[in-house]
Amino acid sequence: MDHVYGRLFLGGDWVEPVTTSTITVVSAGTEAPIGQVPEAAPGDVDTAVAAARRAFDDPRGWASWEPAARAAAMHRLADEIDSRRTEFVRRVSLQNGMPVSIGTQTEGVYPAKLLRYYADLISTQPVEHTRRSMVSGNTLVRREPLGVVAAIVPWNFPQSLLSFKLAPALASGCTVVVKPAPETVLDSFLLAEAVEAAGLPAGVVNIVTGGREIGSYLVIHPGVDKVAFTGSEAAGRSIAQRCGELLRPVTLELGGKSAGIVLDDVDIAAVARDWFGAFLLNQGQTCYISTRILAPAGRYDEIVDAVTSMAARLRIGDPLDPKTLIGPLVSARQRDRVEDYIAKGIAEGGRVTTGGKRPEHLSRGWYVEPTVFADLGNDATVAREEIFGPVLTVIRYRDEDDAVRLANDSTYGLGGTVWTSDPTRGLDIARRVRTGSFGVNGFTLDPGAPFGGVKASGLGRELGPEGLSAYQQLKSIYLPA
Repeated sequence: MDHVYGRLFLGGDWVEPVTTSTITVVSAGTEAPIGQVPEAAPGDVDTAVAAARRAFDDPRGWASWEPAARAAAMHRLADEIDSRRTEFVRRVSLQNGMPVSIGTQTEGVYPAKLLRYYADLISTQPVEHTRRSMVSGNTLVRREPLGVVAAIVPWNFPQSLLSFKLAPALASGCTVVVKPAPETVLDSFLLAEAVEAAGLPAGVVNIVTGGREIGSYLVIHPGVDKVAFTGSEAAGRSIAQRCGELLRPVTLELGGKSAGIVLDDVDIAAVARDWFGAFLLNQGQTCYISTRILAPAGRYDEIVDAVTSMAARLRIGDPLDPKTLIGPLVSARQRDRVEDYIAKGIAEGGRVTTGGKRPEHLSRGWYVEPTVFADLGNDATVAREEIFGPVLTVIRYRDEDDAVRLANDSTYGLGGTVWTSDPTRGLDIARRVRTGSFGVNGFTLDPGAPFGGVKASGLGRELGPEGLSAYQQLKSIYLPA
């Protein structure tokens, strides 16, 4: 195994874990072990939270630093991450199967970019301002950090989604305990090395490893002030319940079953080049992508053929090959889940126009061919539930009102797209769909704009100035005239 770690990064140091339990990391593309790290126990979480607590409560600690000083430290961390960019992308690809062609644009970009963005933001945002009281005198309104943050991140974009939390938390003056997914822990140890090299104060960033039990223990830990979670709807509901009982602030970015509305005026040749990124990015293991394709009845067969052609042409193979667009799924369990959904789609009368199988030329790795279903309605299981795999369903609609109705007929509301030759018409559709984000003729996640969901897709927003506010609390101080 190439990457073996024997200690956890807690309190600014590499610490012997409480137990000898380990997590063995297996490559999604080869099914071979590639690394091993300690598996944290509750005692390790206690150590991590205590270190974060000390770093936050210290009168001269991270929370008390002037914004310019925190910003300088964050820029140093961004530089250290940038210097390890290639290795971050490689480790993520080895672990979860993300093609390096995708990782180079996401895992290799967002972490440093967001650290610099929020460092610059706090350098210009006033910590406090004075308002004239509506009664008498004045009121001083202050922005203060929330405290110790539990950042729990998934395996699909492990470093990008961590940076959605880590960057604004650090900028606000919070300290952080990170809990990565057990499938993708090797990149988090690389992050620990970057934190150490950047010289961040002890306890500002701590990393604990483990599965759901450790995550649950961290969520309810009495030393935690806020929880930031990205993951499944089921886990998110459980976390929301516990945080509600504790009156603990929580940000939840959960699942999606977004709609890609293809309007009847669309020039398919002009937009189809962008469908891969909007429909199948990272083997479909992307929360916001449009996996329900809504097509007008009059052009249904034409659009089915175009989506089928797009999916069938995608190169499947080694995720470390820069030409690969479809890599393996993250685990055997995830592949089984996706194959179960494909079987349900067939059983419910769906017509598979491409894919539906494991690629014959790849004997190792957890691969599933990009799969397109036709002739199913919006009530089909594959159209209702989040599959998190390379499976698309093309659904007929009658007119624009019917398309919007179908798009909104979902328990989720995270992303979505509309495809049209008339951007004004597309913008009108975008305004009518109940979702947290949407794209006209494509979708790009903008770090400077709020991102999050409605309905079962989550609570709160990340990114943009709004993402910083999620780690701050407001204090009003009355000043007599």
